[in-house]
Amino acid sequence: MADNIDPNIAEIIVVRHGETEWNADGRLQGHLDVMLNDVGRQQAVLVAERLSREPRISAVYSSDLKRASETAETIATRCGVQEVVRDPDLRERHLGELQGLVYKEASVSNPKACQAVSSHRTDKEIPGGGESIDQLFHRCSSAMERISQKHKGERVVVVTHGGVVRSLYDRACPNGRSKGKVLNTSINIFHLSDPNKWVLKSWGDVGHLDGVGYLQSGFGGDRTSG
Repeated sequence: MADNIDPNIAEIIVVRHGETEWNADGRLQGHLDVMLNDVGRQQAVLVAERLSREPRISAVYSSDLKRASETAETIATRCGVQEVVRDPDLRERHLGELQGLVYKEASVSNPKACQAVSSHRTDKEIPGGGESIDQLFHRCSSAMERISQKHKGERVVVVTHGGVVRSLYDRACPNGRSKGKVLNTSINIFHLSDPNKWVLKSWGDVGHLDGVGYLQSGFGGDRTSG
């Protein structure tokens, strides 16, 4: 990462939270508040160590869910940032009736909701109060644009969830190919500038996890899980 940021650009380093037991079990989280497991805490330490070696981080933002905020607190402490700003608009997609269920089992017990999750229609809401892809897209894109307006010429970290990271990719690369699954504590760098111009600078960097082990499945980081 460059030392100096263009004064018209906000560099936003977007990090997916560390692993949870529900990620490891293939259980759908959505808005349910699940904590990091021991592997996730180790991942958080490693990504924090990595980011602490980069040029100055001005602020750390996070989803208000524990798995993201705990990851963010670890990063903030290591990078010398005094406080984490929690924003509910950075939460994972609300998965309605599927929240708390193992995805493979849910496809049998709740096929309608699973069809809604995997639907190619981006306006399809999930039964039980779940969000559509469009709703998630607008929620998290608006949050990123608010953050960018406050931090022109600065570098900030945003800790969030797999579904959100994929939506941000779609915002920056509307005609791009699918980038696949978003792994736990992967680093993804976006440049935002006026008028709401988004550029993806780096995607899916998990070099800090080499030799440690992480979920190759990326569960919770693809279109059909969260």
